[in-house]
Amino acid sequence: MKPGRSRFAVRTLAVFVLFTAFAGQFWRNLLGWWGFGAVAAIAVIAAVAALILLKPEWRWRRMPKSLLLFLVFAALSILWSFYPGATAVGIAIQWATTAAALFLALCLDWMELLRTLGTALRWILALSLVFEFAVAIFVRGPLLPFWTDYGDERVPKAFYWSRGLLFDGGPIEGIVANRNLLCFIALLAVVVFAVQLAERAVKRGRGVVWLALAVAVFVLARSATVILAAAGVAVVLGFALWTRMAGPDRRRPVYLTSGFVLIAGVAGTITLWKPLLTAFGKNEDLTGRLDIWAAVAGLAAGRPVAGWGWVSYWAPWVEPFDDLAARNGVVYLQAHNAWLDVWLQLGVIGVVLFASLVLATLWRSWFLAVDRPRFGLDADRPYTASSLLPLLVMAALLVQSVAESRILIEGGWVLLVVLAVTTKRRHGLVEAMP
Repeated sequence: MKPGRSRFAVRTLAVFVLFTAFAGQFWRNLLGWWGFGAVAAIAVIAAVAALILLKPEWRWRRMPKSLLLFLVFAALSILWSFYPGATAVGIAIQWATTAAALFLALCLDWMELLRTLGTALRWILALSLVFEFAVAIFVRGPLLPFWTDYGDERVPKAFYWSRGLLFDGGPIEGIVANRNLLCFIALLAVVVFAVQLAERAVKRGRGVVWLALAVAVFVLARSATVILAAAGVAVVLGFALWTRMAGPDRRRPVYLTSGFVLIAGVAGTITLWKPLLTAFGKNEDLTGRLDIWAAVAGLAAGRPVAGWGWVSYWAPWVEPFDDLAARNGVVYLQAHNAWLDVWLQLGVIGVVLFASLVLATLWRSWFLAVDRPRFGLDADRPYTASSLLPLLVMAALLVQSVAESRILIEGGWVLLVVLAVTTKRRHGLVEAMP
């Protein structure tokens, strides 16, 4: 195969992997769990095959050790797991997702990764709008997933693929069947499309149209959690740009101000808690999250050191997940807080390892964003917009992790692994420079 064609094939596979990672619920609703399993298996097998065939250059010292330690400890948890069968499945899924992420991180250069991520997000946004339009025009009401039969029972709102509210101004769920996830994907798209425009990686007219569509989906999905994540991204962007302008020798005011803003933000949130809930349309239990957090914390306290065993996305067929987070007829399969989820499954040791992975990636992302490039194609440019991308995505993931556990599964985990590996490799290149 010619080099040009081989790179096209690699990029096409990368788009398919990213689309499947973020829109897994689309395949599940369309094809059922067995169909989704087949699609996911094809994506992972193809990604592993590409890793073997392409033989990308990599070194163990440039691999994030915190990632390896977390994965190994999760795998070892089968030895003390309360549900070893579910843990075995969870470990297999976690390692398979990690393998797909390693394909993206090792087989694509930085601009290819930006390009393929943008393409995958465009497909999800475009299909979501077309899907919601079709439901509003032809179904004219809520639509349930295919291959499901709920009988004559009253179906909770959370079970619908779409509630057909596009012409009512939303909220819409899109092909991913969840407005929180769709809104987060739209936020990622806003960041990626803006970076592409700044890098002139797309034609200006086309880029502006897609950026406007991403903003429109963000507004139509309007998730309170993601609105806060967007605010966090905006604040981090502001401080990163200020740090760039200040230069390496005048950063103390930036860091002092950021600390003050963080303290003031926490104090303001505590003081204005009830007005903030009213503004975001939330009740005092945060749509049931406080009850879920209390139940998870109570269970985690029973095995606080090493947890109950890794399971990733909760397995609804095993105890205690079959009724741990039940609300209004829906059994939720996550703690709605990644840190509580890790504590439940891997205990304090797991939380320390996970925090090491997240904070190390955030640390490298920050300095890649604010320090002047000294290597590669970027060496003759003062700063690049694309170097901001890891930091902004990490900011979004961190804020989301307070109210969702998606950083541990599917697209969230893929992004975390990709950023952990790519920032480590790029940071290693900087350190290797004379």
